[in-house]
Amino acid sequence: MFSDDIIKLATETLQMARDKGFHLATAESCTGGLIMAALTEIAGSSDVVDRGFITYTNRAKMEILGVSTETLRIGGAVTEETAIAMAEGALNHSSANLAISVTGIAGPGGGSAEKPVGLVHMACAKRNSVTVHEKHTFGDIGRYKVREATVAAALRLFLKTMNKHPRRK
Repeated sequence: MFSDDIIKLATETLQMARDKGFHLATAESCTGGLIMAALTEIAGSSDVVDRGFITYTNRAKMEILGVSTETLRIGGAVTEETAIAMAEGALNHSSANLAISVTGIAGPGGGSAEKPVGLVHMACAKRNSVTVHEKHTFGDIGRYKVREATVAAALRLFLKTMNKHPRRK
């Protein structure tokens, strides 16, 4: 179901989470749960995976994650601010201590000059820490490839964020 690269990244993410004492949550829009599916594809993932939120619509982002109407009204769903609010909302509505969010335009339609197909904003939130944001422009490479690239980038962001924190004692 997943490429060898994604399975490797998911395995590394789970092992680092175990080693460093992290519990993970996801808040996904354009990937529709694929990040969580990649993590839970690995046997034993339940010791560090808490939960995943699939918030495809703006209404779901507001109701489930607490993203403000104002955030969505000002910039829309595919912005840095929305990605940050989604990640922080996933932390606030879970028992995880590290959460990632993704929101983007996978295509084939739906893009614009300001927000082209392949644009993805993601954020990683850690309790009592500053939320990290990344913007990716994968291009109009096809819906499957945009979603696959987003999953890989999100797992790398999980790893990068965890790598900045010392091992638990």
